[in-house]
Amino acid sequence: MLYILPLVTSIAAVGPFNVSIFVAIAATATILMSILSYFIEPKTHHFIEPLVVYLLFSLAVGLLVFQTGGITSPFLMLWMLAAFFSGVFAVYGWLPIIVATGVFFAEQYLANKFSPSLIGIVGVSSLLPTIIGIILWRNHTTTEAEKSVKTLASELSEVANRSEIVINAIGDGVIAIDAQGTIQLINPAAQEILGWGKQDALMLNYKSILQLTDLNNKPLDPTNDPIMQVLNTNQQIRSSALIILTKSGKKVTSSLVVSPIGTAGSGVITVFRDMTKEKAEEREQAEFISTASHEMRTPVASIEGYLGLALNPNTAQIDAKARDFIMKAHEAAQHLGRLFQDLLDVSKSEDGRLTNTPKVVDLATYTETIVQGLIQKATEKGLTLTFKPKDNNNQKTITPVLFVNQDNDHIREIIDNLVENAIKYTLKGEVVVDVTGTDSKVIVSVKDSGLGIPAEDVPHLFQKFYRVDNADRQQIGGTGLGLYLSRRLAEAMQGRLYLESVHGQGSTFFLELPRIDSQEAADLRQKQFAQAAAAAQQATQAPVAPPTAPAMPPVVNPYPPAAGQVAQQQPVAQEAPGAVKAATTVPRGESLSREQIMAHVRELEAMAKAQNTPPPPAGQQ
Repeated sequence: MLYILPLVTSIAAVGPFNVSIFVAIAATATILMSILSYFIEPKTHHFIEPLVVYLLFSLAVGLLVFQTGGITSPFLMLWMLAAFFSGVFAVYGWLPIIVATGVFFAEQYLANKFSPSLIGIVGVSSLLPTIIGIILWRNHTTTEAEKSVKTLASELSEVANRSEIVINAIGDGVIAIDAQGTIQLINPAAQEILGWGKQDALMLNYKSILQLTDLNNKPLDPTNDPIMQVLNTNQQIRSSALIILTKSGKKVTSSLVVSPIGTAGSGVITVFRDMTKEKAEEREQAEFISTASHEMRTPVASIEGYLGLALNPNTAQIDAKARDFIMKAHEAAQHLGRLFQDLLDVSKSEDGRLTNTPKVVDLATYTETIVQGLIQKATEKGLTLTFKPKDNNNQKTITPVLFVNQDNDHIREIIDNLVENAIKYTLKGEVVVDVTGTDSKVIVSVKDSGLGIPAEDVPHLFQKFYRVDNADRQQIGGTGLGLYLSRRLAEAMQGRLYLESVHGQGSTFFLELPRIDSQEAADLRQKQFAQAAAAAQQATQAPVAPPTAPAMPPVVNPYPPAAGQVAQQQPVAQEAPGAVKAATTVPRGESLSREQIMAHVRELEAMAKAQNTPPPPAGQQ
């Protein structure tokens, strides 16, 4: 409406009334500003443009009323209208109206025209519309503002309530800490774990409430304090090797996740969990696996020994069909033995019993020998196993010597597992093994063209007993221990194991180990050789016990004796002149290791050689 009213003023200014040029200028400026604001204001939604239009309109109307008779002016209704709309602009609108009215009263008083009737007319035409406009428009604008504020406050309150409900419902302890280390929030789970009430803990330094120690019960220094580290680095930290001291002094084994808030040093959110029960269960599970694997490995070794004897033509005579059955049983027994060995290795890696005997080795050459031993397995499946540092003519390319000082058995187990997995999960194509290095590390990569790993499974692939569960792998066996054990072995050697994979396009696994230079390798080799020589000399000087032949369990006749007959033990083999006499029974309760079984098999071969009999065919032992 403010855009139309100036037109009335303009018509009056150019109409039959004799007005000054100032009224015409004010009216023209009002029209131009109104037109300009009409096109600008809806897009910008500024407060200034409508206010300027209103003030120009009020100025034009005021001058017009003043010059056309004052309180007797025919345009007095326009002034009342201007006064009424002053409330739209709050103090910026009604204050000029009040000032103009005061100036009019002063002018009338100085001209001796001040009278009660003047007060009444001015009050009705100027002050009353202004007051009504202030009340009406104030209520309208205040209602809109209050509505916006109330809506925003309601939304914020709802968000805060939801956040509080979520935080309070979390079973893990949650503590919010500001930049000064002061606790700003603590949820009920944290209060229950720590033994501190909300009112007692808030606004205290976190070190008084969340007392952290290492597994040896030693307080953490600032360099090892995860909360201080996150405040300084603004990077999330996870730890599962910490102990929390509660208010009563109880020690709680916990896992801790500290996440930054905003920029570096702004604050952190600490989430922790009582892991005491879980850790105890893990220890019990590890002890059970270790004990069960150790106890079951003995009978498995005995089975392997018996099957080896059955396959040896010097100790048993069987037909081709029976030999095929026994070969399959022997392979299954060997697989079972490897599984028990993996379980033992896993339990050792978790309880710290895993040995680590470093030895200097050229990793490229060592990896090549491992790959050569697996070529036959790849060929049987129709795959190509390639060692990349060799060209097609089986000639070495010019590559630097990549020395590492690590446990060779651990390296072999990791690479064996990676290559065997690549062969297992590759239906066709090739497996490529490469060895590269930088100044500080050596990297062994195993790339296949197999099934690949879905992105959602990659973060869990190195977890214990985890296997990718999809239709492609249903017919492929496995326990989910190989990669877990490989990762633990890599970490034990200060290395790491990681992968890159695209589902359906293959995977590449990387083993990264610290590299040593040639001079350091030479020094370490000399030192290791000296230590080995000293150990050998010490062993030769030690008193030697009379050699005893390893014992074998009794050979049980698979056919039960007939009625009235007594079951007899059958001799394993006839003694040969000069051969070492082997025992045929084992005392009750004695545990027989796999190594003892295989030693006895080797001894039987020696007995056969002593009788000038040809050794058994390769692969049948």
